[in-house]
Amino acid sequence: MWIADNWKDYEVIDCSKGEKLERWGKYTLLRPDPQVIWDTPKRAAEWKKLNGHYHRSSKGGGEWDFFDLPEQWSINYKSLTFNLKPFSFKHTGLFPEQAVNWDWCAEKIKNAGRPVKVLNLFAYTGGATLSAAAAGASVTHVDASKGMVGWAKENAASSGLSDAPIRWLVDDCVKFVEREIRRGNKYDGIIMDPPSYGRGPKGEIWKIEESIHNFVKLTSQILSDDPIFFLINSYTTGLQPAVLTYMISTEIQKKFGGKTESDEIGLPVRETGLVLPCGASGRWCK
Repeated sequence: MWIADNWKDYEVIDCSKGEKLERWGKYTLLRPDPQVIWDTPKRAAEWKKLNGHYHRSSKGGGEWDFFDLPEQWSINYKSLTFNLKPFSFKHTGLFPEQAVNWDWCAEKIKNAGRPVKVLNLFAYTGGATLSAAAAGASVTHVDASKGMVGWAKENAASSGLSDAPIRWLVDDCVKFVEREIRRGNKYDGIIMDPPSYGRGPKGEIWKIEESIHNFVKLTSQILSDDPIFFLINSYTTGLQPAVLTYMISTEIQKKFGGKTESDEIGLPVRETGLVLPCGASGRWCK
């Protein structure tokens, strides 16, 4: 398992009975997590000192209860600053487990010894974008949500990266890649974190199990002649690490050589010393 264990401003304190107890800077949040199927003793003092608790509804969705929590605050990861604000469906605007992928991509960029162009698809609030830019890459950031792209720009400004070579685009990722193929644009590194289900700006439907393999195949056409890396992340239960390895091996490694590996990603849990699983990632590199 690849573990995001370099955080100082974030930690999973404990997890039990379908919920995870987290520290985000100086604030403590309690949120649902479908992976937490165990019922272990709740020994941490923070269980009784919450700043926010997201309650899942039996009818779907849910709502927050806030206790002395600001509307927005920020946390740091290395040189990066992320602005957080709890919003609907339990999220805060950041997936801390992705830091293990940020670090991997940043290392590939720094070691390339040449200018690197990176494409970040389904780019959300820009964690991977900012990490790649801070490592020296020129980045194209694509997400279908105007609000998320705006949030990513705020994070870039807070991280001192307002003037970094980042192209911000609100677009349907599939249609964007199709246009890049026609335009002949190429990238040395591609990152994608596709949702299980989603809609593009014009109502385009995305279902990951039906779409992901064709999309990987499509995206392989905009890799440069000497690419550095290709990364897929998935939170969809059916896409196990071996599935990601199979797709990347057949569509990327077969064409460019190199090596492919996939694994679960996770976060360390302070109280138990164990690791909370948080999805899977597939990586290819030269």
